[in-house]
Amino acid sequence: MYGFLVLAGVVTVVFLLFNVLPGDPARQMMGQRADEESLRVIQKDLGLDKPLSTQFVMYINDLMPISFHDTDEEHYLYLDKEKYDYKELFKYGASSVAVIKYPYLRRSYQTKRKVSEILQDYMLETAILALASIIIAAFLGVLFGVIGALNKDTWIDRTLLFISILGMSVPSFFSAILIAYFFGYVLSDWTGLNMTGTLFEFDDFGNDVISFKNLILPAITLGIRPISAIMQLTRSSMLDVMSQDYIRTASAKGLKYRTVVVKHALKNALNPVVTAISGMFASLLAGALFVESIFGWKGIGWVLYESLQKFDMPIIMGGVLLTATIFVVVNILVDITYGLLDPRVRVK
Repeated sequence: MYGFLVLAGVVTVVFLLFNVLPGDPARQMMGQRADEESLRVIQKDLGLDKPLSTQFVMYINDLMPISFHDTDEEHYLYLDKEKYDYKELFKYGASSVAVIKYPYLRRSYQTKRKVSEILQDYMLETAILALASIIIAAFLGVLFGVIGALNKDTWIDRTLLFISILGMSVPSFFSAILIAYFFGYVLSDWTGLNMTGTLFEFDDFGNDVISFKNLILPAITLGIRPISAIMQLTRSSMLDVMSQDYIRTASAKGLKYRTVVVKHALKNALNPVVTAISGMFASLLAGALFVESIFGWKGIGWVLYESLQKFDMPIIMGGVLLTATIFVVVNILVDITYGLLDPRVRVK
């Protein structure tokens, strides 16, 4: 229920925010030389000639999986068969009908394609980038966190803490520029990496080929902040677990130090870390805009950046709603998983 309320709030804020911005969508679609009659036709087709409250109802109706329409063409909730792939549920009244459909995110002002199709084309690359980043972050973050906890208050621990604070403080767009410049340009002869590139490229014969080397720099860049957060969380959790009585008991029984650390301490310290990693994965899916645009990685962030430059509002609104939905769904799954891992957090 909380997730539904969050999504309802996001939809409302996104709609109101983008409808108070300056600019005429009809003129963006037709160009600056469009005549007034053509503009009025486009505005009527988009529903821009109606009050803002009516436009909001139309927008909600487009997004809802189960929506209510009218078969009268003059009605503002007219069932346009060109917009929806739907299945009729039931009729009520003389001309009213309820249908079930996929959420309709409307069409791009520039290409006239459905926004859902555009986002679907770029979703795979964003998912791969986020997955690679969180794998790197989880491995290095847990490793450095354990090293820091086992060497508490030494120069190793202080150095790792300094690096983690630096990683949390540097904005992703700034670190992306530095990493792209040094490893993709200055040191490219040694690294063999490019400043920009995407997952799918064309070979000399015009065929699509997968280029995983283009994934390295953006994945590391996007993973810098999660590495820092996971490292600090792992260190704190490990220090807390290492001070427990059962750890001292295991050591007193003569178990090897490595066994105590790996099988007893680390296993129990990873519960909050796993929860944090899952939540960070949702954040990476939603927050890759700057990294993707700088490295030319053609994912959701890249297409949103391009749409912002062209003021293509349907794509921007659809992208924001998609990332918000992913964030909410992943966090719900994380809560469920955490309840399965730790029975103490379950509601009685």
